[in-house]
Amino acid sequence: MTTSRIDGVAVTTQANVYFDGKCVSHSITFPDGTKKSVGVVLPATLTFNTGAPEIMECVAGGCEYKLAGTDAWLKSSPGEKFNVPGNSSFEIRVTEAYHYICHFG
Repeated sequence: MTTSRIDGVAVTTQANVYFDGKCVSHSITFPDGTKKSVGVVLPATLTFNTGAPEIMECVAGGCEYKLAGTDAWLKSSPGEKFNVPGNSSFEIRVTEAYHYICHFG
């Protein structure tokens, strides 16, 4: 099931802009202090580094991703998630806008 709405959160209105605008997100904070980000990656091939573990949830579009230390490109489509370890990285390849929720921790 694809998440289509998140209620009861505080949204940081200034966007996080990465890779010359190829990735734009907004930070959200839940009442219990949990933080996530919602955003979009535009067509590109990019490498993201992680501090905390992340779960990337595809809400629209799609991507291919490759986790650090692996050779396989895997697909993620709406309703699917993939896990990225903390203190690691992943490559993402996008041919159509990839809309996502990043769940931290």
